[in-house]
Amino acid sequence: MSGVFMQGLLASLLAGVVTGIGGFMIFLKKKYSQENINCMLNAAAGVMLAASFFALLVPSMHKIMTFDPDIHVAAFWFCGAVFTGVALVWLLNDLLPHEHNNMGLHGIHFTLKKAWLFIIAITLHKLPEGLAVGVAYSAEEFMNPDSLVIGIAVHNIPEGLTIAISLVAARCSKIKAALTALLIGMVQPLGALLGLLTMGLSDKIVPLGMAMAGGTLLFVVINEILPETYGIKQTEKSAFAVFLGFIFMTYISMVME
Repeated sequence: MSGVFMQGLLASLLAGVVTGIGGFMIFLKKKYSQENINCMLNAAAGVMLAASFFALLVPSMHKIMTFDPDIHVAAFWFCGAVFTGVALVWLLNDLLPHEHNNMGLHGIHFTLKKAWLFIIAITLHKLPEGLAVGVAYSAEEFMNPDSLVIGIAVHNIPEGLTIAISLVAARCSKIKAALTALLIGMVQPLGALLGLLTMGLSDKIVPLGMAMAGGTLLFVVINEILPETYGIKQTEKSAFAVFLGFIFMTYISMVME
């Protein structure tokens, strides 16, 4: 168990560090357009959708179906766990002040308060994402958690970049903005720690926890990531980016099975 614990913690730490890598991408271009950010966020959404389904929801569904010979009871447990994950993050979003406003253009003035409200919204993602990693490593006997970590790490890149862009737009220095993105990424191991500590209590808790973690990731994608791209109406490009991210993560999940 100690080996699994350390693996899960290190994996979530690595995924969190990638948020910082995304933040340091602020130095690669003088200006990122809204279209650049939207494409990256949409691709990240596709990655996260595939990761939530193939690394968490599908394996947990198969395991929960063994809980009870009555499929209706098993389905109730699975759907209840997914709904619980969605409801918990939804409640957290309502309780903590934050703002959904992606700032893709460097040239527009962005107040520091508004930037931090946006950053809080991204920080809220990190806890359920870390939780998902911790739960996945607790369940590594019937699934490969590495594909989920890859998916979360890939999706952390554009999130780290948007953190840095919003702070630069609020007149912060690029180095401070990039380091802030790295610091925000360190919230992820805290979520993983929670998942690793709670999933060891019972064999039945692990698949239920996976379904719940899958629900939290679905909420993050549908309520947090995709709405950031609604400002620019380029539906074909947005849809293509989502599909590309989904197909990429599906391939990763299959080859790492």
